[in-house]
Amino acid sequence: MLLRNKTTVVTGVGSGLGREMATAMLAAGANVVVAARSADGLRQTAKELDPTGERILAHPADICDEESCQSLVAAAVDRFGSVDGVVQVAAFEDAFGGLFDADLTKWSRAFDTNVLGSLRLLRAAVPVMKERGGGSVVLVGSQSAFKVAMPQAGYAASKGALLSAMYYLADELGPDGIRVNTVVPSWMWGPNVQLYVDFRAQTEGKTTEEILAEITGRFPLRRMTEDREVADTAVFFCSDLSRAVTGQYLLVNSGELMR
Repeated sequence: MLLRNKTTVVTGVGSGLGREMATAMLAAGANVVVAARSADGLRQTAKELDPTGERILAHPADICDEESCQSLVAAAVDRFGSVDGVVQVAAFEDAFGGLFDADLTKWSRAFDTNVLGSLRLLRAAVPVMKERGGGSVVLVGSQSAFKVAMPQAGYAASKGALLSAMYYLADELGPDGIRVNTVVPSWMWGPNVQLYVDFRAQTEGKTTEEILAEITGRFPLRRMTEDREVADTAVFFCSDLSRAVTGQYLLVNSGELMR
């Protein structure tokens, strides 16, 4: 198993990508600390992912709060003895609109969560990883930072800023053996996209298959990437297979955009 004897902290664990990240890390042999703001939902998710509770710990956390981040990392060390990987999924996405119709308070929240929240989390985790002799940080970007798809400039700009921060983090933390990379998804077949596709099918009088064909018809793979496939890429970044990879981003998008 690629991550046997490693401990990974995964934030933003709910019903979508965060859950798949945790699932993939467990399947690869890691101990996993799952975090989200909702304590009840988090405990239920942890129970479903590992009924024995032997390799999972649910710890509520808010990456917008520095003390909460410190508590999360401390809980991981207390339970499993170390932190070898951090997968930062938690994000604020509701920053839509253009120049004049956007709610700039939501832009601020997007940057505070997606960029500064990531830094708060790493300020807590990096000292522990240094003591361990290194580790891996996986950030989650968005193809919207490269390609306009929906009017979500605030969210896209925050993910673009996070990508820029990644290069500086990789340079700063590299001497301590800590790698920093970003997985960049686009459309992902999961609960949120399924709701969107079902809604369009119902309102437009089309089948789900027709809506999916409209979205993916020009993708080279002619299909939508699944949440788990994005998560599997994160496993690679957390594993020793990528031990010489840092400061990189990888588009996981069925070829929709090639760079």
